[in-house]
Amino acid sequence: MGARQDGGDTGTRTLVARLAATAAAHGDRPAYSDRGPDGLTTRTWAELRRDALVTAAGFAALGLEPGDVVALMMPNRTEHVLADLGAVHAGGVPATVYATLAPDQIAFVAADCSATVAVLDGAEQLARWLPVLDRLPALRRVVVVDPAAVPDGDERFLSFAGLTALGERRLADDPAALDDRLAALTPEHTLTLLYTSGTTGNPKGVRITHAMADHEAAFIENVSIFPDHNVGISYLPFAHIADRVLSYYLPVRRAAHIHFCPDPTRLGAVLGEVRPHGFFGVPRVWEKIMAGVQAALAAEQDETKKAGVAAALDAGRAYVIAQEHGNTLTPEIEEAFARADAAVLAPIRALLGLDRCVQASSAAAPLPEEVARFFAGLGLKIFDAYGMTETTGAITANLSDSFKLGSVGRPFDGVGLKLAGDGEILVRGATCTPGYLNRPQDTAALIDEDGWLHTGDIGTLDDDGFLRVVDRKKEIIITAGGENIAPSMIENMLKEHPLVGQALAYGDRRPYVVALITLDGEVAPVWAAAHGLAGADLAALADHPLVLAEVERAVADANARLARVQQVKSWRVLPAEWTAESEELTPTLKLKRRVVHDKYTDVIDALYA
Repeated sequence: MGARQDGGDTGTRTLVARLAATAAAHGDRPAYSDRGPDGLTTRTWAELRRDALVTAAGFAALGLEPGDVVALMMPNRTEHVLADLGAVHAGGVPATVYATLAPDQIAFVAADCSATVAVLDGAEQLARWLPVLDRLPALRRVVVVDPAAVPDGDERFLSFAGLTALGERRLADDPAALDDRLAALTPEHTLTLLYTSGTTGNPKGVRITHAMADHEAAFIENVSIFPDHNVGISYLPFAHIADRVLSYYLPVRRAAHIHFCPDPTRLGAVLGEVRPHGFFGVPRVWEKIMAGVQAALAAEQDETKKAGVAAALDAGRAYVIAQEHGNTLTPEIEEAFARADAAVLAPIRALLGLDRCVQASSAAAPLPEEVARFFAGLGLKIFDAYGMTETTGAITANLSDSFKLGSVGRPFDGVGLKLAGDGEILVRGATCTPGYLNRPQDTAALIDEDGWLHTGDIGTLDDDGFLRVVDRKKEIIITAGGENIAPSMIENMLKEHPLVGQALAYGDRRPYVVALITLDGEVAPVWAAAHGLAGADLAALADHPLVLAEVERAVADANARLARVQQVKSWRVLPAEWTAESEELTPTLKLKRRVVHDKYTDVIDALYA
């Protein structure tokens, strides 16, 4: 485990105090790096704190009062961190919102939290806000990072550089301008508002305090095997609690170095450049990496090489499985892995940029066990974790010395966890939210009178205390025959085939289960070319007999492992991928089931015809 960066202090602190301590102890170390046309631009921890104070003074000069909300819509970049830290240091509350929100959704969120200032990246984000500004009387100023996108002649708008200039003048005139605000902050103050991604209905603002974030960072640090000042990549939105913790709150504590990757399509290249010590991916990210490796292996024509890789993967898988809780790692398995690793597996991990990765993790949804076992074959343990925005992220996790593939691990020390009579996972502890903003009824439904937070997830606990997540309680299918079915289990089995990008199982109040399937936009063209279909687009492939025959084999393979009532009786391959932009997925790549149900009602009905 890496050495603590705070001298062993385990007392709860504000983020402001953590940053001050890190800047004092490790001020010359790199904090954040941005990629631009001229290469890397890096701020040290001392520079980051100095610039955060300047930004805070700029917000104060704009009239931001303690408790006011600053709405942020930006990609992952240092200015995002500075705007967030600036709001916090000024006594305000930052609230990052997803960049995919439509204007009406923006209007709802900004009005719900009475945002007084918004910080946007550029013209694209501004175009989403402009139509609703007249519906936001509390919003006084809009800061735009790209100076070319700032509207001319309108005093409501200014550039980020203009905000910085205001802050520098304020501090030059009064070096103690922020002292009272900083002194007033306590661990119980709200650190951020994060709005749930709204798979059903309007999003809810989750209140996260300094204490909650500090406890969560401590949980992860106490079980991590990172080296000191570890290097990482930030690519998931800061509206997602996982990236906030792993790329912001935890690095402040550890003086880590985070590289930003604002364009997720470049993630593979950035992984190769950065070679992070830890990498977090939502399940869909790991599935995409797996599909890419599988496609490359399938393209190998040399049967001897293919057999050698297959044998190496078997050795890697045996090595990881032997280390699962309750198993024994024998010298023979360890020696076989060492040979396979040197010859085959380590070079593959290096090609992926994961050769230095000592802690790979996943959350947001259960990682399909087949995916975990595939990466085990590469000698890489993916530590699946479980948590939600309302618990400040992970509250259970598999650890390097205590894991079971297919589970989400055991609770962290200090986390209370139990199952309700219907299997719902209940949690309480220091990282649980005090409630939703402006939603007393929803808060009462979330947290019962004994302090247990109702997650809405159904789970099981084995005799060793390892948790497995079955599905969302509200997403369980109840068939016409009264059978309860977890759709995610069926979907994960379908997605084990590289051709399948996404799948949705449907069957609520119906006589049997059907499935909607999309092709993987990266794997399908490679597969098609190998089968003489080069140049065909996804829409054409979705109707091609060869593709349909291959998908039929994937469905049959899944059905062979499912109980009769769970089996997919009818299915359809759709002509396009599902994305956050096309609204079938949340920004964290989870299915919006209601959207899919509504959008494809006719297709679903036809599957039952």
